[in-house]
Amino acid sequence: MREGSLEAPARQALDWQNPWFWDEAALEKEMERIFEICHGCRRCFNLCDSFPRLFDLIDNGATGEIDGVAKEKYGEVVQACTLCDMCFMTKCPYVPPHPWNVDFPHLMLRHRAVQAHKHGTGFVEQQLAETDRVGRLGTFAAGLVNWATDERNQPMRRTLEKVGGIHHGARLPRQAAETFEALAHRAPPVLNTGAPAYGKRKAVLYATCFVNFHSTAIGQAALGVLARNGVATEVVHPACCGMPKLELGELEAVAAAARTVCAALLPWVDKGYDIVALTPSCALMLKFEWPLILPHEPAIERLSQATFDLSEYVVDIAKKDGLADGLQPVEGGISLHLACHSRAQNMGPKGAEMLRLIPKTRVAVIERCSGHGGIWGTRTENFEVAVKVGTPAAQAALKNDTSHVASECPLAAEHLMQVMEIAAGEDKPKPFRADHPIEILARAYGLRE
Repeated sequence: MREGSLEAPARQALDWQNPWFWDEAALEKEMERIFEICHGCRRCFNLCDSFPRLFDLIDNGATGEIDGVAKEKYGEVVQACTLCDMCFMTKCPYVPPHPWNVDFPHLMLRHRAVQAHKHGTGFVEQQLAETDRVGRLGTFAAGLVNWATDERNQPMRRTLEKVGGIHHGARLPRQAAETFEALAHRAPPVLNTGAPAYGKRKAVLYATCFVNFHSTAIGQAALGVLARNGVATEVVHPACCGMPKLELGELEAVAAAARTVCAALLPWVDKGYDIVALTPSCALMLKFEWPLILPHEPAIERLSQATFDLSEYVVDIAKKDGLADGLQPVEGGISLHLACHSRAQNMGPKGAEMLRLIPKTRVAVIERCSGHGGIWGTRTENFEVAVKVGTPAAQAALKNDTSHVASECPLAAEHLMQVMEIAAGEDKPKPFRADHPIEILARAYGLRE
C-alpha cells in the first residue's frame, strides 16, 4: 500500500437500500475508523468547521486519540458539515480508489439519514425543505414576505429566529412576485438567427427552486444570452431536485424527487434538447448525486449524461460553435467566487472561463468557501460560524477591489456580500451588487443594466 492515491477520486454509490446502512452500531464503527484516519492526516483542517471540531474533540479528550471521544459527540462534527464535497474532491488522499475508502461527506450524510430515520425530522426543518410549496405560497405575498424577512426588520426577524431558528442577522433570499417559469412563457426571447450556434442546439432550462421563486433575474439573463447565441429554449420546473431533503438525510424523499423530475425532463432529451440547470447545487444533484442514490436506474443515468451546468453550457457553445458578437468590457472588474457545488462537478472553473470570454475585463478568482452552506448558514447555531468561514473569501474580494462580486451559487454571492460588509465596515467602499456570472455576461451583451 502506498501513501495517498494518485488516481482521480471515484465516488461510490450510496448503499442506502442495504440494511447495513441503517445499523447504528455499524455506523459508529465506520465513523471511528474514518475519524482515526482524519486525525492522523489533518490535511483538511481549514476547509470547514467539521474538521476543527473533530480535532478539538480528539485533542481535548482523555487519551488524545479517537477512543477518548464519546460517540454521542460525533454529532457535533456532523452538524458542521455543509455537504460541499470539497474534502473529497480536493484534499483527501484516501478517497476511493484508495483501499482506505474515505468518503467524509457521505459518512456525514449517512449519520444524518440514520438520525432522521430513528428520530424523525423536526417540523420547522421539514417545512423549510419544502421549497416548492414555500416558494409558490410566497409569490402571492412577495412584498409582505420580503418586508418580514429583511434583516433590517429586527422585530420580525427576532420573532422568526425564535419560531424558526433562523438567525436574526442572516441575509435571506428575496421572494419573487412572479415565477421565472411564468415570466419566460409570457415574454419569450427572440432568437438571433445569425449566431454561430443557431439551428445547432436547443435547451431546456431546469428552472430550479431558487431561480423560479427567488432570483428570476438569473433565469432571464440565461434566456437572453442563449437567445443572443441562437439557442432555442424551453423553461420547466417540475419539482425541486431534493437538495434540501438531502441535507436533512431524507434519502427516500430525494429518490422520489429524482424520479419525478427525471420523468418530466427525459422526454425533452428524447426530442434532442440539452438539459441546463440554472444553479450549481441542482446541476450537481442531476449529474452526480442522483446516480449515486439510484445507481441501477438507467433513466437517471441518461438524464445525468444530458445535463449541463449553466456556465458549462455557455463555455461549450463558445468552444464548439463560437459566441455571437457584441460582448463589451465590464468596467471595474469582477471578483468571482468559485462555488463548492460547481467545483464538485469536476468540470473545471467554467464560471471563470465564461467571464474571461468578455474582452478587456479583469476576472479575479476566489477559491475559498463562502461559508453559506444553503440554509445551514442561516441557522441560529451556525450563522456566526458561516461568517467566520466566509471571512477569508470576503477579505480576498475586498482586496481585489472590483466593481462586481459574482458566484455561480446565488446564495453564496449574497452571503459573501454580507460578510464583505461586515469585514469592510461602514466607511469603506463596497461592490454595488452580487451577481451570477450569467447576469454579468448578459450585461456585457447589453441585455440588462
